[in-house]
Amino acid sequence: MKKILLVSMMHRVLETLKREEPDLGGKTVSYIPTAIIGEADGDAAIVNGMIKEETEMLESLGLKVDVLDVSAASREKIFHSLTENDLIFVGGGNTFFLLQELKRSGADRLLIREVEQGKLYIGESAGAVVACPDIGYCDLMDAPEKAPELETYSALGLVDFYVVPHLDNEEMGEGARKIIETYGDKLDLKVITDEQAILVEGDKAEILDM
Repeated sequence: MKKILLVSMMHRVLETLKREEPDLGGKTVSYIPTAIIGEADGDAAIVNGMIKEETEMLESLGLKVDVLDVSAASREKIFHSLTENDLIFVGGGNTFFLLQELKRSGADRLLIREVEQGKLYIGESAGAVVACPDIGYCDLMDAPEKAPELETYSALGLVDFYVVPHLDNEEMGEGARKIIETYGDKLDLKVITDEQAILVEGDKAEILDM
């Protein structure tokens, strides 16, 4: 059965993850930090700092972390990581750059197949939005120009709704409110704060609080 956890900020909802997945110890996670690479415009200090923080966070759960930057990894590495590891965590940053690189590398198709076969997918911010059918609505929160080679906004389609992360966040909350105002009567939006998560099991989706 398909199982997906979509969040705004993973470190804010670790207790939720522990509650839903109590047996993570010893498992290996494919951690995709590609979105932050697009957001940081190549600033190595920002990228490396985020990767370090999120790696340590995942390790605190007892996970073994396999860092997989799909914008740089070989197709062999991508295939091995996504097919052999136990779960997938896609971090935050620029959604458009993330989708561009998932498509360019072919990781998108592999990822969809693995999740449909039951592998746990955890998407944080950009990683949550890219799980939706399309990411075009996110241009009110993100910068499409950071993905100049992205030809279409059709995304992974792991869920049939549209995630709006960071409600009430000091920096990104305004973008979330604009999305709600613009698309609230057009799309099936699921809006979450930084302290909430969306749990998808099969065809059922539920918003969880801490």
